[in-house]
Amino acid sequence: MALKKSDLYSALWTACDNLRGGMDASQYKDYVLVLLFVKYVTDKYADKKGALLDVPKGGRYADLVALKGDKEIGDKINKVIGKLADANDLRGVIDVADFNDSDKLGKGKEMVDRLSTLIAIFDRPELDFKGNDAQGDDLLGDAYEYLMRHFATESGKSKGQFYTPAEVSRMMAKVIGISSATSASQTIYDPTCGSGSLLLKAHDEAKNATGKNLTLYGQEMDNATSALAKMNMILHDCPAADIHKDNVLAGPYFKNKDGSLKQFDFCVANPPFSFKAWTNGFDPAHDEFGRFEFGTPPAKNGDMAFLLHILTSLKSTGTAAVNLPHGVLFRGNAEAHIRKQLIQRGYIKGIIGLPENLFYGTSIPACIVVLDKEGAASRKGIFMLDASKGFLKDGNKNRLREQDIHKIVDAFTRELDMAGYSRMVPRKEIEANDFNLNLPRYIDSSEAEDIQDIDGHLNGGIPDRDIDGLERYWKVLPAVRGVLFEPAGRPGYSKLKVPIADIKQAIFGHAEFTTFQKSVAKIFESWAAEVRPQLEGIKKGDKPKELIHEISEVLLEKFRKAKLLDAYDVYQHLMGYWAETMQDDAYILVQDGWKAVLDGKPNTDLIPVDVVVARYFPNEQAVIEKLEADRDQVTQQITELEEEHGGDEGLLVDAKNDKDKITKASIKARLTAIKKESGVEDELAVLGQYLALADQESDASKKAKDAAKKLEDDVAKKYGKLIADEIKELVVDDKWLTRVRESVHGELDRASQTLTTRVRDLAERYASPLPVLSRGVEELTNRVADHLKKMGASWK
Repeated sequence: MALKKSDLYSALWTACDNLRGGMDASQYKDYVLVLLFVKYVTDKYADKKGALLDVPKGGRYADLVALKGDKEIGDKINKVIGKLADANDLRGVIDVADFNDSDKLGKGKEMVDRLSTLIAIFDRPELDFKGNDAQGDDLLGDAYEYLMRHFATESGKSKGQFYTPAEVSRMMAKVIGISSATSASQTIYDPTCGSGSLLLKAHDEAKNATGKNLTLYGQEMDNATSALAKMNMILHDCPAADIHKDNVLAGPYFKNKDGSLKQFDFCVANPPFSFKAWTNGFDPAHDEFGRFEFGTPPAKNGDMAFLLHILTSLKSTGTAAVNLPHGVLFRGNAEAHIRKQLIQRGYIKGIIGLPENLFYGTSIPACIVVLDKEGAASRKGIFMLDASKGFLKDGNKNRLREQDIHKIVDAFTRELDMAGYSRMVPRKEIEANDFNLNLPRYIDSSEAEDIQDIDGHLNGGIPDRDIDGLERYWKVLPAVRGVLFEPAGRPGYSKLKVPIADIKQAIFGHAEFTTFQKSVAKIFESWAAEVRPQLEGIKKGDKPKELIHEISEVLLEKFRKAKLLDAYDVYQHLMGYWAETMQDDAYILVQDGWKAVLDGKPNTDLIPVDVVVARYFPNEQAVIEKLEADRDQVTQQITELEEEHGGDEGLLVDAKNDKDKITKASIKARLTAIKKESGVEDELAVLGQYLALADQESDASKKAKDAAKKLEDDVAKKYGKLIADEIKELVVDDKWLTRVRESVHGELDRASQTLTTRVRDLAERYASPLPVLSRGVEELTNRVADHLKKMGASWK
């Protein structure tokens, strides 16, 4: 049976939890990822002639599995990994973690149990990396990203810098135009590569767009992290990547034969923010590589130093995206001089402001500086984009959503002028601001102030200015404005024609709104009709990521024509549902096909029971719901009877059992005890009423359970009779498209509700002008004075 991605993720993180105790996530990631590496290379390369890696006997994952429960498991794991390392010149790469470290892994049985459990996590028949397809490297890549994100989250502020969030990495790769790569000989460079996530996302972007495997180069100063990057490259089928350990500013590794810096076609980088020790190991005033010809950055801040190193490392046609703190945009002195030189020479193509708290090493907001040498000579401005408002709160961090990435890339690559978001800023305007690039100087992304109209408060009436501010709605619903508003009797002001309580109905019930709803529904159905063949055509071996990319792009393009709706919001609903449900479904289909029964059991992960019931057994379900409603009605009567007579003086107080509960048995016992007594007629009546209701409840409950059991049996049989076309109809139409359709309808309601709320707010704001309020105060004052007078008091 197919392994759901969500189940794999849960299992992997369970393994990580087993390592908690003597170390934090920045350390136990090394243990988990090494075992993942051994599992991967064993599945992919063992016993294959001419394989890229030699996986010797005694250095395979099966050798680790054989150690489960062994008293010397830690030492023996080290030896297995060492054998694999020796066979492939991977000493110092995969043997960094000590599996026999009792301080971190515990002593004796604790270590044995912990490591045995960890090994078992990857010892699953469905977790097979032999194939280079959807269930192979793709599954691994996503699982790896899941682990890295969680490791970074758990590692804390000072230790999570090894990982650049995947969403940011993807966006950076896209904005440098790497999808337009023309040759496999082109290169991608990251001088501060960490675990290699940025490099790999750039590589994937180029490969997905062009089919070409560009050559990867990276440098990382931390020993354990550089080892992680090397493993990462092999895990992601980029074994030829050249990763070197050293401080890139003091000792750049990649050089030409003449000693000059090697130059690359593309560069992506997330250097350590405001690195204070950047001059350690060399004198920037006498830099042999000429990186600081525009000036020497401040001694205690290395942001500009990394940027200048990257600029020097670009070919004359090269582009780069560098993640830096906002300070590089506006800090003065030496940095101001360098920034001026970069702007005047046209090297800066664009700046993208990001939300705060995206990165694991810091919570401050960052920006992406995009460098482009090829177009520098003719560049007359810088494209600026403020994306700081677009994100999803995810635990204690923020995260770019799919819609945020797409919107950034669309705006940047097309150089779209979007109010409050992005625009091309002429160099003359930048010069007038003394080459200060602080984004708020050029893009006002703040919310428009809701101005209170003094005249409206004094004399009544809703300012026409505020009503005109809803012009985007009136373009779609022009007659609705006339239904809602009429002149207030003085220029520039209107009044509400309908009661405030009727505003929603006046909008939602109008024929123009019905037409608007139908137009949105038509767009959706057009999309559904276009992508249905692709969805129904999913087959074994297909690539789910290619599928979602294709159908989501079609959705986005179609909804760009939908008035009042944000196409990116609609797009996000599909992408969110993909991550939540459709992705698992797609991976089941590309592994097992369109099957309603797997391993003799109904495939309820793919085809939920409620979907089958809704299509084939709606009448039976309605009968069950009626029986349950009848039972609940009787239960409510019993509850009311207990509330009325179950108190200390109630007629049911003596019918409680030793646990202070009323049951059929306790009622019968009380009846038996008092049946021959006199003067208890009222109690007997209540007891009899309770017992009759209890019998009714039992009977109704049995009928509901019997009907539910019969439906359950019928549904199970139905799974076995479903043919492929029926399965496709259930999954594609009843499950997937129905859910996305509901989400689109929700966006429609949200847009309409925004109009309703704004009209109501304006009506309520100006409903009581000052003269009316004054008269009201005067009337209340007079009433109080009269009341006090009647009481013999005087009003002062």
